Amino acid sequence: MINSIKELPAEELVYGSMACAGCGGNLALRLALKVLGKNTVVVTTASCLMGVTTFYPQLAFGVTCVTSVFPGTGAVVSGVVAGLKRKGREDVNVLGFVGDGGTVDIGLQALSGAMERGEKFIWLCYDNEAYMNTGTQRSGATPYGAITSTTPGGPNEMWENRPKKDMLAIAVDHGIPYVASASIAYPDDYIKKIQKAMQAPGPAYIQVLAPCPPGWGHATSQTVAMGRLAVQTGIWPLAEHEQGEFRFTHRPVNRKPVGEYLNQQGRFAHLSPETVSAIQADVDAKWDKFNSGCGF
Repeated sequence: MINSIKELPAEELVYGSMACAGCGGNLALRLALKVLGKNTVVVTTASCLMGVTTFYPQLAFGVTCVTSVFPGTGAVVSGVVAGLKRKGREDVNVLGFVGDGGTVDIGLQALSGAMERGEKFIWLCYDNEAYMNTGTQRSGATPYGAITSTTPGGPNEMWENRPKKDMLAIAVDHGIPYVASASIAYPDDYIKKIQKAMQAPGPAYIQVLAPCPPGWGHATSQTVAMGRLAVQTGIWPLAEHEQGEFRFTHRPVNRKPVGEYLNQQGRFAHLSPETVSAIQADVDAKWDKFNSGCGF
């Protein structure tokens, strides 16, 4: 059992990638594979991480990697699980490592089918809250108020006007053994959740918040700080749903105002004080629900 980041092996299983400086998704993948080890097959799809790790003729993985069509990653994960089972290799970790677009939008149907079948795999959604690989278009995981290339700012207020899709609740409703939220800014919590996902008797779903400097509009040195502020303001709670029970794995004491998080990102620079107050009210209402005993 690895209890902290200090206990992780030194060996890197993701190296030489072409990821942007400060990429939260790359950090999420590096940490996950340090826990899962070499006995792992990664299945990925069209995304930033596929683009920067599977560039022909090189591969930035120290483990087997299978690439999938955008909408079919869940089906490919199922196929890999079935193939390994046929070979008597049920000891192998099968990891679907997919961005938010390939999880909550384009890949949702295949993922839902895979979760419904109850096969043993880990689905790790690195959530950078937009389609960053193709120019920062909004996804179902883009938060209210954010500017993207398809929800631009300006006098007409065309920025994202829909709430972030609650994929964690959707995963819980599939009745799978393990569902969790995580953040690259809280690596010890993240590491423990990866290990729980390894031990789960069926599908495990983890959604890890992975700040993106070019897409979010913050300095490359502030990736971890942004991830930490998301948790400290209550915008991104750290929790898990295990065998039917919900619990927090970190509960912020004296939550910081959401403005401390929003005001440090270019994608929210256009928001008025009134809109920031409305977002604060939504976060407060969510925590009222949590404190009343409701989960994801």
